[in-house]
Amino acid sequence: MPTLQPRLVLVTGPSGAGRSTAIRALEDLGFEAIDNLPLSLLPRLLDGPPPRPLALGVDARNRDFSTAGLAELVDTLRRKQGVPLELLYLDCRAEVLSRRFSETRRRHPLAPAETPEDGIAREFDLLGPIRGRADVLVDTSDMTIHDLRAEVGRHFAAEEAQGLAISLQSFSYKRGLPRGLDMVFDVRFLRNPYWEPALRDLTGMDLPVQDYVAADPRFKPFLEKVTDLTLMLLPAYIEEGKAHLAIGFGCTGGKHRSVTLAERLGQALAEAGWQVSIRHREQEGRQLGNGKG
Repeated sequence: MPTLQPRLVLVTGPSGAGRSTAIRALEDLGFEAIDNLPLSLLPRLLDGPPPRPLALGVDARNRDFSTAGLAELVDTLRRKQGVPLELLYLDCRAEVLSRRFSETRRRHPLAPAETPEDGIAREFDLLGPIRGRADVLVDTSDMTIHDLRAEVGRHFAAEEAQGLAISLQSFSYKRGLPRGLDMVFDVRFLRNPYWEPALRDLTGMDLPVQDYVAADPRFKPFLEKVTDLTLMLLPAYIEEGKAHLAIGFGCTGGKHRSVTLAERLGQALAEAGWQVSIRHREQEGRQLGNGKG
């Protein structure tokens, strides 16, 4: 497993741009994550180098937040020796933020009695100077949650795994192959839980389905060979400078077998010390449907 070195990441950006998702992604990468901590408490928290990487979410909603205060804090921390500071700024177009607030029916924190557009404009003005100080600027306007998590992984994964982000995807062949896959495995040869009434409405994220698929005598040797192949290739891809490796598992409905394989390979790679993101395409947006396996 990679050794985690002292590191400090400040995460900020306008409300609705994905700060909470980025904080959770950093936590999955081994960072100790603290969100919405008042600026006045940060110096005390950072008195001495943190024993592990630390991710701090900074929110304009905090009662003592000010642009000048955050800018001064960033400058002070950058002068401090021993712990490298990186400012991650999550940006997003105003019209996309407006749509996100409309879809969630949330009030904007900086305009609780006005329109979201008023709050968005106010926050853009407030955070403009901070945006200019960003070490890593990520525009989330056209990103899904999975895209953002992968982007955070590319920038902040441990140095031993730097340069290579691993993503696993399950999908249904009825909807075609996802774009950008490097390796694809067709797992329709495994027995299908769809034909078991008790399992039909479950997915490969549920243990009964995983147990059913794993009981197929072809499952274990297949998973072992795929795992060995992947672990053999990863160091070679890093040497070649590859930045991202995407592996897909497809079945009939993208609900049972492909999900099970993505979950099990992800677990095996994580146990080997690799940072992995998993996406189940057919399960997103509650599109569970009636896919056959």
